[in-house]
Amino acid sequence: MLKFVKPGLLAGFAFFALSACQNANKDVRDAARQSIVNENSPVQPVEADPMGTQTAAPAAPSGPVTTIEFTDERFNFGTIAEGEKVKHTFKFKNTGKEPLVLSDARSTCGCTVPTWPREPIAPGKSGEITVEFNSAGKGGSQSKRVTLVANTNPPETFIYMEGDVTVASETNPNN
Repeated sequence: MLKFVKPGLLAGFAFFALSACQNANKDVRDAARQSIVNENSPVQPVEADPMGTQTAAPAAPSGPVTTIEFTDERFNFGTIAEGEKVKHTFKFKNTGKEPLVLSDARSTCGCTVPTWPREPIAPGKSGEITVEFNSAGKGGSQSKRVTLVANTNPPETFIYMEGDVTVASETNPNN
């Protein structure tokens, strides 16, 4: 009898957990819509995790989706010396009919740090994402991808910073 009870309990728990997530996402969407209409109650920004202790990536907002269009999805910073920092601002527009909510922007390396708008972007409005690449300890050809998570289809969009990093000689033959 226990063989039948455990799967039933697990299925019931899974159903409850999934339905709770859907309700939470609906609240976020409603708050995003309301903040565009009423500027006095903006959606609160998601706090960044500077220590990198976050165990799971934030889920993309569910519900109505919109579209995002970048002026350029790739930026080539050319050739820089190791240790230099490069910053670029990617411009985008919400080309859909729903508020655009960016729930996360992340890279696979701590050397590339994105800064993105935490407030919803109204349909037809534009926004900016600034990405800074620190070339310390890097050398050669570099291509850094930033993953944006939003209420778009697909939920992930990618932008890139690319270029070459020249490494200074570690030994000087004239010494």
